[in-house]
Amino acid sequence: MSQKKSKNTKSGYADRKHRRKQNLWPLVLALGGIALVTLAVFTFQSGKPTPTTTIQIIGSPSLKVDKEKVDLGDVKLGNAAQVSFELTNVGDQTLRFSEAPYIEIKEGC
Repeated sequence: MSQKKSKNTKSGYADRKHRRKQNLWPLVLALGGIALVTLAVFTFQSGKPTPTTTIQIIGSPSLKVDKEKVDLGDVKLGNAAQVSFELTNVGDQTLRFSEAPYIEIKEGC
């Protein structure tokens, strides 16, 4: 009789342990799903257009330059000066150049 009790006690403990493992799976799956949805929301929110890429002209392309004038001061002949510009198409159409773009430099302005 004592042997039967010990077997029942062991199998009862194993059954409870097995049930506990089975009860955790829905919780683990639910938490994993919530984590994936949260990650997707943060990923798509970071892809919103910045104010510099918003459309300002409808019906045609339009080029916007971040600097209209640059003062380099006095640059001696033979010395190099470097400037960078950011060009953005703020129109809703594709911007195409019919000729190679160039920059005109005016002395003394």
